[in-house]
Amino acid sequence: MEPWLVMGLGNPGPEYAATRHNVGVMVVEDLARRWGGKLSSHRYTRCEVFEGRSAGAKVVLARGRSYMNESGGPASALCDFFGVDPDHLIVVHDELDIPFGSLRVKQGGGDNGHNGLRSVRSALGTGDTVRLRVGIGRPPGRQDPADFVLRPFTAAQREELPTILDRADDALECIVSEGVTRAQNLFNADPSEELP
Repeated sequence: MEPWLVMGLGNPGPEYAATRHNVGVMVVEDLARRWGGKLSSHRYTRCEVFEGRSAGAKVVLARGRSYMNESGGPASALCDFFGVDPDHLIVVHDELDIPFGSLRVKQGGGDNGHNGLRSVRSALGTGDTVRLRVGIGRPPGRQDPADFVLRPFTAAQREELPTILDRADDALECIVSEGVTRAQNLFNADPSEELP
């Protein structure tokens, strides 16, 4: 069974850890905890990884140590080392154009101005990856989006984050076990519209 690589996009360092731009990393770290582990240094790829299994498939959870706009190098190194084809790479990232708390599973597509995605597409030579887009919403008023994504979530949003991360973990497990289409059907609706 072909392995999967789940890469959370974000920036390194404690000053960025709780920011909206790092929600992709938060999801991957949360899934590692669900599976009883944590990301740790991997010397051959210079990334942090956790190797687990889901639905019988090997799944590598990872984050790069580079800044967001240089995510392509780590993604390429991870794919090469673990023998993962781009269509089995799931990139988890923040998305301004989706309401806070909503998820969208997508196969392929453009980068929509997201520097991390642009770097991954450029390094791999293709955009044919799976994406789990985690909605952070648009900035209020005239706040610059570049400033907004580098700020922490609000106190009210932080209270909701554990539930959102849990849903994102469910979506990732569904992609691996049942495929992209099934995950889209289950998780692409807004939470308030979903069936129990």
